[in-house]
Amino acid sequence: MSQATGGALIAHFEQERTRLRAVAHRMLGSFAEADDALQDAWLRVEKADTSEVENPAAWLTTVVGRVCLNMLRDRKEHAFEMPDPVIDTREEPEHLAVAADEVGLAMLVVLDTLKPDERLAFVLHDMFAVPFDDIAPLIDKTPTATRQLASRARKRVQDRPQPNVDLPKQREVVTAFLRASREGDLEGLVSVLHPDVTLKAGALEVIGGRTVAGRASLFRKYATMAEIQFALIGGEIGFVTWVNGVLFSVMAFTVRDDKIVAIHVIQDKEQLAALV
Repeated sequence: MSQATGGALIAHFEQERTRLRAVAHRMLGSFAEADDALQDAWLRVEKADTSEVENPAAWLTTVVGRVCLNMLRDRKEHAFEMPDPVIDTREEPEHLAVAADEVGLAMLVVLDTLKPDERLAFVLHDMFAVPFDDIAPLIDKTPTATRQLASRARKRVQDRPQPNVDLPKQREVVTAFLRASREGDLEGLVSVLHPDVTLKAGALEVIGGRTVAGRASLFRKYATMAEIQFALIGGEIGFVTWVNGVLFSVMAFTVRDDKIVAIHVIQDKEQLAALV
């Protein structure tokens, strides 16, 4: 394969921008930070000695990965913030295949709990098929140690609530949740919630069917006057809500075996403005 010149790599960067942004988003959980990472990576590409680069796409992925790793390591401790999901209010069939490739909020929340090295190893290898031999130098570890990091992360990810792939069924269950919420039907809510369902809204975490149903029943206070639009949120069914013309919330649902096993709510005004 021919070696890449600086100009050719910059052209490759533009061709790969959508994929590289997906790498950065899954590493950082924030679209704003992902864009910052791409800008930093772009500057590095412009200044880099690329005379030995033979696989531009792979090299660019590792550049973005290294930038994101540094950003994760530099993060200060702060209160939990919900990651940014991909939101698509178009549910036509042609969009469903694309949505299947997105990462749900439940996955992003778990990724945010991983250590930086674990997250890099898992995201680059499991999501973007980067070989461990290429990831290892980024974290100053052997390929074997890098493989172990990815394996540890994979176990955490696999323990998360995982959805059914049947989107129409997901919507049917979420519609039942919405109807019961609007009617203040506590038993109806309990019937669509898994006994161990988890509700996350910012720093708030509520666990258990009846407890979550009690919280969700408060939805009745504004649901009857709200404008609600179903959406694909990270590839899973959810909805976007406006109250009195003001964007109020994004709610993402993870549905498995006809029960809601997880609910993630975004209500931060600044985050909402950036998402929808």
